[in-house]
Amino acid sequence: MKRVLVIGANSYIGKKFCEYIHSLNQEFIEVDMVSASNGAWESVDLSLYDTVLHLSAIVYEKENERTKELYEKVNHRLPVRIAYKARENHVKQFVFMSSAAVYGEINGCITKETIPVPSTLYGKTKLAAEKELVKLESTEFKIVIIRAPMVYGDGCKGNYQKLSKIARFTPVFPDYHNKRSMIHVDRLCSCIIELVLKEAQGCYFLQDDNYADTCELVVGIRKKLGKKTYLTKAFNPLIVHLKNRLNLFNKIFGDMYYLG
Repeated sequence: MKRVLVIGANSYIGKKFCEYIHSLNQEFIEVDMVSASNGAWESVDLSLYDTVLHLSAIVYEKENERTKELYEKVNHRLPVRIAYKARENHVKQFVFMSSAAVYGEINGCITKETIPVPSTLYGKTKLAAEKELVKLESTEFKIVIIRAPMVYGDGCKGNYQKLSKIARFTPVFPDYHNKRSMIHVDRLCSCIIELVLKEAQGCYFLQDDNYADTCELVVGIRKKLGKKTYLTKAFNPLIVHLKNRLNLFNKIFGDMYYLG
């Protein structure tokens, strides 16, 4: 039996992870959840757990000078503080949910040799936390970093939800194809369980077996809604021109995928 403490009781992945564990009706992992934002984690006896799974993060707050300190506090300093306490309490493993955002506005393939160059406060603070967490690692305290791509599933937030909203009202869409790494939340939960059971360590690039294609995603979303989509290549030259100049076009039509 592995005991896991999820930091981030209100997080989407945290809730889905607990639901997934309970749906398995198994006896090899026991999971508890605690909130990070209200400081509840500080009163928890971490010595009771084999693994701390850190999912708490600021993601969708508008990035400016006013929120810069909030991103630093929650995404950078907080996980490091919790990891210090976990190590002192002889927790065996600390799993940190990072993000592909550490690679910035990349357009293309990401390998293990790709150097992270984050362009947002979210990406910068996630990478800063990664660097400090790795320094805490030892033979008795294993660090796992998951650089997750876009996560999707029932009730998800973020870019996938935005794309779904666009798809609802877009009968005409560019016949332009790309490659994006994504991962369904259930697959992500399954992979996390495997990492816990194996007492793994290191940096992991988790993704679905097949790359996503924005055009195919839009067509698929509309098909589920009973709506037909008309594809056209008329906009393709404009997309090629703008995707390397405007981050919005790069997010929608650019490539961002992990190799292998």
